[in-house]
Amino acid sequence: MIAGVLLAPGKVEITEFPEPPMGEDCVKVAVAWCGLCGTDFHKFAGKAGSRPVTYPVPLGHEISGVVAEVGAKVTGFKVGDRVTVDPNWSCGHCYYCQNGKRHLCENSRGVVKGMATYICPPVENVYHIPDSLSLREAALTEPLGCCLHGMDLLDVRLGETVAIVGMGAIGSLMLQLCRHSAAGKIVIVEPEEGKRELALRMGATLFVNPTAEDPKEAIARAGIRVDKVMECGGIPATIDTALDIAGRGATVVLFGVAAPEARVSFKPYEAFTKELVIKTSYINPGTTGRAIALLASGAIDTSLAISRQMELEELPEEMATRRYSRLGKVLVRVDKSTRD
Repeated sequence: MIAGVLLAPGKVEITEFPEPPMGEDCVKVAVAWCGLCGTDFHKFAGKAGSRPVTYPVPLGHEISGVVAEVGAKVTGFKVGDRVTVDPNWSCGHCYYCQNGKRHLCENSRGVVKGMATYICPPVENVYHIPDSLSLREAALTEPLGCCLHGMDLLDVRLGETVAIVGMGAIGSLMLQLCRHSAAGKIVIVEPEEGKRELALRMGATLFVNPTAEDPKEAIARAGIRVDKVMECGGIPATIDTALDIAGRGATVVLFGVAAPEARVSFKPYEAFTKELVIKTSYINPGTTGRAIALLASGAIDTSLAISRQMELEELPEEMATRRYSRLGKVLVRVDKSTRD
């Protein structure tokens, strides 16, 4: 099969790659669309994503597609079904799985290498998508599912003020989710000035460019107190900002995926006197079905998060330049016959 393969740090090629093994409890999916994630760029840079990397490996895990074959023990799916896949498999037997934390499974593994003609995940990871949902939109199921877990942790109450640090693809989804959570005010902290108009049009109350003004001072001048903070950048600077702008008694969720070697320093006394609740959000436990339902409802405008649709042949250049990924979500069409 053809795949966008990470051969080594900094080296991606569109090349032949062995098809994944087809087990009797697996579903073979012809990939239609695959989204680029920040963890793909971590891997490209020679760092770990959600898990360690073994080369060579096809990139990508945010997919939609069509069932091409089903294993002998598979029920509930047939050839031609339109599906998406949760890329995170858990064993169901370890301490964490048995205690309601399957996403922290000691034996977990990724079962989707999506920049490829085919994937063969276990049937329990495969989900039907309704006919009303396009394959293109369905490729955002996994990132939206991760966002839902982050929002569950943030626990926005009606009328509260939420600050979102970083407005890439994830920040754009978070902004829409905060609006649907009936946040009273939404503050966006984002250095890309070109996103100001979009953020305000999407419902943000205040847009702060941290390269032009101090976010904490700008928020104070606006008379806003921040109850909840969603950090979407995953770099020390955005984490520092998130902790700095959080109000007294605020909850801060560190959602952005930091590089494995990254370190941050903060003022513990200030966190103490503000009695901050600091949480981290890891992958998408049990949120795939909810993400599909939300996308199918039309409540999420995926076009606001997608910066570019491209062909698989364009992947190596995008990995090297991040030309469009800096602006939002890039979707790669793996199957050229895909039209929706």
